[in-house]
Amino acid sequence: MFETRSLRSRLFLQLLVTIAVVPLAIPIYAMISRSFAGAGWGNYAAVLAVPGFARFFLNSAIVAGGAILVIYIATMMASFAFSKLRVRHKEVYFWMMMAALTLPEVVLIAPLYATAVQLHLLGTFWSVILPIAALQIPFTVLITRGYVDGIPDTLFEAARLDGAGTWSMFWYILLPLARPMAVAMIVLVLINAWNAYLLPKVFLTSDDMGVVTLLPEYFRRQYNDDTPKILAAAVVTAIPTIVAYIALQKQFERGLAAGAIK
Repeated sequence: MFETRSLRSRLFLQLLVTIAVVPLAIPIYAMISRSFAGAGWGNYAAVLAVPGFARFFLNSAIVAGGAILVIYIATMMASFAFSKLRVRHKEVYFWMMMAALTLPEVVLIAPLYATAVQLHLLGTFWSVILPIAALQIPFTVLITRGYVDGIPDTLFEAARLDGAGTWSMFWYILLPLARPMAVAMIVLVLINAWNAYLLPKVFLTSDDMGVVTLLPEYFRRQYNDDTPKILAAAVVTAIPTIVAYIALQKQFERGLAAGAIK
């Protein structure tokens, strides 16, 4: 972290940070204050009274947990291969993967839907978990490879001389040393998977498989939306990710900072 000693520099940086935060804080403040309009806390009571409320959170936890597991395994293995293993044309494969970052989610809905139908996954959690993982893995590999590049090659060379195989080096060297980066990756994936709306809306065809991002739709009407209750549902939906970020903030920042430095 940067440190400044002069009072003028600290005041300037404080002013700069405040100016940067205000545009982000205003919409959040407006959403929270508007969620209390009319019935006040009754809006939140109405959200909690939605049929199957707990089931929405459980379904989102299943989707987020499955996505985290798939992305963590695939990202760590891919980063290890791209950084430390001798793979022919690995840079070509790496940049082909990075090209996937240019594909927006909405343009992939039709081919993903057709694929889910062909694999008989439509209406299952896997029809959401796998596309979420596929869309996020290129980015997680990008940031994790930078971290793995910073691990000295001598550690792996010494392990190889002692008779360790590729899987042993991956399990006993890479994974323990990459824990800070893994925490940062898990937080990012949790936020994106928990806030997913379009994929669950399209692929989870059963009402019993709804996720938390679909809660606001219970307060939408054909001719009149109950805006305060919709915003109250949005606030309730965001609470788990806020709590997770606060709880893992130090590890998250440490992992991102380490991943940005080669």
